[in-house]
Amino acid sequence: MSGLDDNLWDAICSTVVAVGKAIVLPGFFNLELLPVRTKTNIDDLVTDADEGAERALESELSRLLPGALFVGEEMVARDASALAAIGEAETAIIVDPIDGTWNFANGVPLFGMMVAITRYGETIAGAIHYPLTGETIRARKGHGAFLHTPQGATNRLRVRAGRPVGEMAGLVAIPLFARSQQNDLAHRCTTFSRVTNFRCSAYEYRLIAQGSMDFSLNAGLMPWDHAAGTLIHHEAGGYAALLDGRFYTPTLTQGHLLLAQDKQRWEAVRSVLA
Repeated sequence: MSGLDDNLWDAICSTVVAVGKAIVLPGFFNLELLPVRTKTNIDDLVTDADEGAERALESELSRLLPGALFVGEEMVARDASALAAIGEAETAIIVDPIDGTWNFANGVPLFGMMVAITRYGETIAGAIHYPLTGETIRARKGHGAFLHTPQGATNRLRVRAGRPVGEMAGLVAIPLFARSQQNDLAHRCTTFSRVTNFRCSAYEYRLIAQGSMDFSLNAGLMPWDHAAGTLIHHEAGGYAALLDGRFYTPTLTQGHLLLAQDKQRWEAVRSVLA
C-alpha cells in the first residue's frame, strides 16, 4: 500500500470519531463511575475508557486495513513486542485512544485521540480527533494538514510565521526531563516570551500546526504520541528533528524532539535549549 485513497482515509477518520462518541465522551461525562488505574507511576494513568476505545479501534481499523500491524498504547503497556515491528510492517496502525489521560481522568478538557498509518516505518497519514469539540485534524503525506469541524468546514493549517527568539512562545514539559537537567532547562526557557505545556500531545501539536505556538521540545518518543503529530506539523509547513539532528521516525523511542516553523528557527531554538 503506497498511500490511502480518499474513501479509505475518510472511513478511518470516521471510525475514530464514532469511537470517541460511543466510548470516550461517555467516560469523560461519568468520571465518578470510571475506574482509573496507574501504570508506571502516579501520573501515568489508564481508564476503562482508554482500554475500551483501543479495543474498538483495533477491531474496526483492522477491518478497514486487513493484515496491518496494530500498535496501541495500552496494548504495548502489556506487551511491547509490537514496537519493534513498526519499521518492517508494510502497514501499521498506531493509536493513542486517549492522549492526555491524566487530564481526562481529572476532568480537565484537554485530551484527544490520535491515529497514524505507517508504511515500512514512515508515517503516510495521521489524524487527531477532539471528542469534546467534534473537530479532527487530518494530514496525508504531500496533501497538507486540515482542521475539519463538525459543521462541515475544512480549514488548512499553517505554522506561525517566524519571529525573533525573544518573542517566541513554546511548549516544553520540563518535568519529563531528567532531574539533573530540569533547573538548567527552566533557566534557558526564560529566553523566550512564554513557555508552557499541557501534558497532552494531541493538544500541543494542534497549537503548533495552527500557528498558535512557535516551537515545542519533547522528551520521550512513543510513536502513539508523535507519529501523527509530526506529519501534521510537517504538512503545515514546519520543521522537526531530534536535538542531535536526526529526523524523527516512528521507530525511534528515545531522544528529544524539537519542532519549529522552519530550519532557521529550529537552529535558533536549539541554540538556546541544547
